[in-house]
Amino acid sequence: MNVFISGGCKNGKSMYAQNLACEAAREKDCSLYYLATMKPVDDEDLARIERHLEEREGLGFITVEQSMDICGCLKKKVCMDSMTMLQQVDTGGVFLLDSVTALLSNEMFREDGSVDMAAPSRVAGQLKQFAALTGNTIFISDYIYSDAMKYDDLTEAYRKGLAFIDRTLAEVCGQVIEVSFGQLIYYTK
Repeated sequence: MNVFISGGCKNGKSMYAQNLACEAAREKDCSLYYLATMKPVDDEDLARIERHLEEREGLGFITVEQSMDICGCLKKKVCMDSMTMLQQVDTGGVFLLDSVTALLSNEMFREDGSVDMAAPSRVAGQLKQFAALTGNTIFISDYIYSDAMKYDDLTEAYRKGLAFIDRTLAEVCGQVIEVSFGQLIYYTK
């Protein structure tokens, strides 16, 4: 089953999602993939990536770096462990995509300084396709909508784009969970 998890930054979403993914992979007896979407831009990003790597140590995750074109990771060959050859990513595995927020940022704000305003629609379509192709993905997104601040037009476009993607994922996932101050809130359709 596809699962959508949202919540505030640094509130336990990733740890909860990791545990959920590990449990699902054990039940299915299948490969367990961590889809890393963040492109680090500063020391804080590097520290977060290091912390996540340490948290996943020994859990059996196969890390796949995919900062754009999320369905492209399904065409990749990855090293399953230190003793095996490269193998194609198995669409029958369990996937943990962390995070939708970073994926949209990478797609929308390009390295050359340009901004792709069509990115939210494209990313939503790609994630919907990814969910259909795998059927067992946990998507993590950041809830960035609750403050009352007024942001510049570009930031507001990003926030609206992420909200569109989050709604799209909530529609295609069998379970929607919000993590709020470490508490889990389950939403039903």
